[in-house]
Amino acid sequence: MSFFLPLLCFITVSFTLPITPVVIKDTQYRWPALISQPGVKLLGETCYESLLERFEITNISCLKLAISKALGFGIVVGGAIVKIPQIITILRGRSALGLSLASFVMETSAYEIVLIYNTRLHNPFSTYGEVLFMTAQNILISLLIPYYQSRNYAYMAGLLCYFLAGFAFLEVIPAWLMSVLYALQIPIGLASKIPQIRANYLNQSTGQLSVFAVLNYFAGTTARAFTTWTELDDPIMLGGNLLASVLNGILVIQLIMYWKKPPVPKVD
Repeated sequence: MSFFLPLLCFITVSFTLPITPVVIKDTQYRWPALISQPGVKLLGETCYESLLERFEITNISCLKLAISKALGFGIVVGGAIVKIPQIITILRGRSALGLSLASFVMETSAYEIVLIYNTRLHNPFSTYGEVLFMTAQNILISLLIPYYQSRNYAYMAGLLCYFLAGFAFLEVIPAWLMSVLYALQIPIGLASKIPQIRANYLNQSTGQLSVFAVLNYFAGTTARAFTTWTELDDPIMLGGNLLASVLNGILVIQLIMYWKKPPVPKVD
């Protein structure tokens, strides 16, 4: 694990950096091309010169953009590993007790819509990249839950086909329908938190729910709201991220309230 996590982070950051090279003379800026090229590409020439050449830290608009870019990369890297502790918790305990399959399936469906919507619009990877990794991890968790609950292989195969069919469907539908589904995924994504919140309340325990995953979720959605507000003119996406932050905050509160309480085996 100690070897693969740095490698995964390197690959993630590589995805977020621009592929098209920027031709910049070494003598044009005070910093070498290794710094100036990605800096100009990420911040734009105006903000790069303002922040890194003239050190104008009072340039609020450029400072907000730089903070947004840094948070965006942090979210993408965090998203690459956010659910790994949850997966490890399930595998080590050989149990998915307390985890709501409905929550993970709904959440994964919403992630698929967000992922394909952004790729079709060619949005910057730093504004949605974490969704790629979280979708893959969610699919794995969604398969592990029925495996450890009932060893129902037919159900697992059906779930996998459902997720794959979702990707294929979203790639071929017209743009107007993609926009409609994107608007609908916000309530779907928000509703996906409700079954887990309800299960925690009924059990008076968070069961096998990963503390790291919940805290990372809360921090990620809060930071993503800031990056959306800064980089994208999309009030629907901004509102969705703000509401997601609130619901993830409720899960954080439940973690504190039910800390180390033994889980109830059966969830109503």
